[in-house]
Amino acid sequence: MPATIRAYDWIAHHHDHRGLKPAIVDQATARTLTFSDLHHRINALAAHLQSLGVTKGDRVALLAHNGPEYFDLQFAGQRIGSIAVLLNWRLTVSELDYIVSDSSPSVLIYSPEFADTAHELAARCGVQHLIVIDDAYEAIVSSGAVPQTCDVTHDDASTIMYTSGTTGHPKGAIITHGMTFWNVVNLGIPARITPDTVQLVVLPLFHTGGLNCYANPVLHAGGRIVVARTFDPGEALRMIGDPTMEITHFFAVPAPYQFMMQHPDFDSTDLSRLQVAGVGGAPCALAIMERWAERGIEVAQGYGMTETSPSSVFLDPADAMRKIGSAGKPLLHTEVRIVSDDGADVAAGEVGELWTRGPNITPGYWNRPDATADSFVDGWLKTGDAGRTDDEGYIYIVDRWKDMYISGGENVYPAEVENVIYQLPGIVEAAVVGVPDPRWGESGVAVVVLAPDANLDQATLIAHCVERLAKFKVPARMHVIDALPRNATGKVLKRELRTLLVGDAVPAIS
Repeated sequence: MPATIRAYDWIAHHHDHRGLKPAIVDQATARTLTFSDLHHRINALAAHLQSLGVTKGDRVALLAHNGPEYFDLQFAGQRIGSIAVLLNWRLTVSELDYIVSDSSPSVLIYSPEFADTAHELAARCGVQHLIVIDDAYEAIVSSGAVPQTCDVTHDDASTIMYTSGTTGHPKGAIITHGMTFWNVVNLGIPARITPDTVQLVVLPLFHTGGLNCYANPVLHAGGRIVVARTFDPGEALRMIGDPTMEITHFFAVPAPYQFMMQHPDFDSTDLSRLQVAGVGGAPCALAIMERWAERGIEVAQGYGMTETSPSSVFLDPADAMRKIGSAGKPLLHTEVRIVSDDGADVAAGEVGELWTRGPNITPGYWNRPDATADSFVDGWLKTGDAGRTDDEGYIYIVDRWKDMYISGGENVYPAEVENVIYQLPGIVEAAVVGVPDPRWGESGVAVVVLAPDANLDQATLIAHCVERLAKFKVPARMHVIDALPRNATGKVLKRELRTLLVGDAVPAIS
């Protein structure tokens, strides 16, 4: 894509055409910002950053719960060329220290609850300017100041999003203005996003799922987003069911759907206004999709990752039940292949690694040319996810490639086993991980969270799996814990489960 393609300013456009239309509803404060409000806030923040010496290419970090400030900063970068570094507020100071040192922001914007962390990071990493999100911040964004804008192209970096790795330090995926635009085009059409769309945003905005599924596409279309500070299943159901909120769209990883369907208000909530409910980030258990389908909501799966901005594959809601479990087909401006270890395309039905390319793909990792080189083959991004296609070309994400384990020489994909376990009554959460086994090389452990009144034992779980799975896929034992460890978006942290199981030499439970 030529570097001469200019990144056009969506918010300025809507300010000119529909300035009084609501753009963002901040659920925590009950504030509503129109597109004109947002336009002026972006201008003022951009001008203030310039007064602090921020120029094109400089990084500005943000450490905050969900709020309009994410969009103030993101779109300020579209006007002055600054690059947003969105920090995961669940990380420790030591973990954030690496990210801030690596990205070297000159400014850190933070909400008051993270004051201690922000000041320690500034001292450790040499951040020159701190801005707290309080009345003083509101004074800055309400000042009416106007920045000196600069030319920004699709190839210029907009954001750096740090992705957690299984080993070592996280990598900063470079997100360009072009990637964000092409995600809007790719995802906005099949997700049926229009100026009338109203989306409830519950995923953290420091994560690509929160920012781009579908918040940015909705703002691009001139729709409205309702931003929840954090996710609460009961509150999410209340807002979806409230006719005055007019929620038409929802997106989450599987865990929020699971927690909402287990909430006592699920059966009584009016879901009739919900037009599109998307799920991604991890394979969604069929039991979750079937339970929502019972309430008339066909949850549409998709597939993507931070490096793909994030959408790469999407299942049209019309096919949600006909192709239940599928992530869909490649999006309009994206290519996908499923390949063997030698990089050759596999036949339909065979499992391989999913590779993707297109204008929505990251150019690489911040300060990591080695990681960039390792991640690409002839322009194709190696995703690290295992998938297959059916005879109609629909893609099924089998599991994370790294989560696969080999038992007795056979590949086991935990998501398939987890789907079977979720069929059991009394299962609140389930995850399967492979651990060393002296006989089989590796064997599976089913780590489960049980309902308070459940009396499920290991023998029952194993017998259930034996009836439905090949013997090598059946977990060798069950381990019960209070809650599965998850990251900020709800993904299960299987590396922590492996550490727990192997480190503690957990005995079988009967």
